[in-house]
Amino acid sequence: MWQYALKIGLSALILVAVAEVAKRSTFWAAALASLPLTSLLAFVWLYLDTGDVQKVATLAGGIFWLVLPSLLLFVLLPILLRLGWGFWTSLAVSSAATALAYVGMIRLLSLFGVRL
Repeated sequence: MWQYALKIGLSALILVAVAEVAKRSTFWAAALASLPLTSLLAFVWLYLDTGDVQKVATLAGGIFWLVLPSLLLFVLLPILLRLGWGFWTSLAVSSAATALAYVGMIRLLSLFGVRL
């Protein structure tokens, strides 16, 4: 049970740190958020829970392929906001477009025999 509490605590700490740093410097918050901390934590937790390096390798490969469509969110959201769209609408449209990009990427990868 303490492992779950540790996982939740560290994950929450990272999110809170990014939000607090963003109040002072969006650059440093972006730099912190862009670090693959979530992925690194997931690798560590998965390895500690299973001891299976193949699962970690598979997770790392899947993350690589799914990072590509996730970039659409970071391109589309600021464009919509700068065009005057409201925050929630921009976030919803960007998120929906990203979800569609994920589906497209998964289908594209399956055509080439890549399984996630």
